[in-house]
Amino acid sequence: MKRVYIGGQAVLEGVMMKGPKSYALAVRKPDKEIEVKVTEYTAFGDKHKGCRIPLIRGVVNFIESLYIGMKTLMASSEYFEEEEDKNQTEKKSQEKESNTGYLVGTLIFSLVIAIGIFMLLPAFIANFLYKLTDSSLLVNIAEGVLRLAIFLGYVAAISKMEDIKRTFMYHGAEHKTINCLEAGADLTVENVRKHTRFHRRCGTSFVFIVMIISIFVFMFIKTDVIWLRLVSRVLLIPVIAGISYEVIRYAGKYQNACSRILSAPGLWVQRLTTKEPDDDMIEVAIKSVEGVIDWHEYVECVRNDSFEK
Repeated sequence: MKRVYIGGQAVLEGVMMKGPKSYALAVRKPDKEIEVKVTEYTAFGDKHKGCRIPLIRGVVNFIESLYIGMKTLMASSEYFEEEEDKNQTEKKSQEKESNTGYLVGTLIFSLVIAIGIFMLLPAFIANFLYKLTDSSLLVNIAEGVLRLAIFLGYVAAISKMEDIKRTFMYHGAEHKTINCLEAGADLTVENVRKHTRFHRRCGTSFVFIVMIISIFVFMFIKTDVIWLRLVSRVLLIPVIAGISYEVIRYAGKYQNACSRILSAPGLWVQRLTTKEPDDDMIEVAIKSVEGVIDWHEYVECVRNDSFEK
């Protein structure tokens, strides 16, 4: 068996795990049963060599993760929709799932909102500081600080919502399960519970690193023309995403002083986006892992260090 790095995402009352050839959605349904749906999936990086080039692979992976994440999130929500006519609901569910255009449209709309709030709004507000100073460096630093403040404020605010709290608990279950797997321990509720809810390859860490990297990248853009500032922020998003992916990839792959320093800010933010899960949530996360990998064989390889080279 080859060493793989499983990634995941918390969804509504469930967990999605993505393995090397598929991703699995496990959801605790209203009747308390766990339903697991496995979808075969070949990553763009496996289809096209160009998508594995450093920096480019970060952008491709980011888009893929958003697409799969949105798809599984929408799928998980369907288990909890109020049903007046079960057959009719199932028909609509199938139509929605097969409607790629609907999914892509939702994804694009979400991206536009996120870019507007977290990238363009701070740039727009910071531009007014040119009335007080001629220093582009100070304005760009202020923009970065404002961007971080908006992001952290947003996360802190939504963490108070009851439904989001439960999603953050599933997020914790996802991390604890992956940490248990990568430590070479059997995936039992008791073993998973012992592990930390923080993980270096988390999407939260990626977004936070994006915020940090953007400060340094935008320092090279020196203009007080508002439309040029806003356009530059949008055009440089792929560059920032590519660099951020390489940073988090390095931090998640190696265990040294440099990787620990790079991981520290993201792990701190995860104190907001993850919560300690209950046993039922851990069971769901384990089922999701079982959908994409034979964890018994994987754990054995970890213990014996017998992965294919």
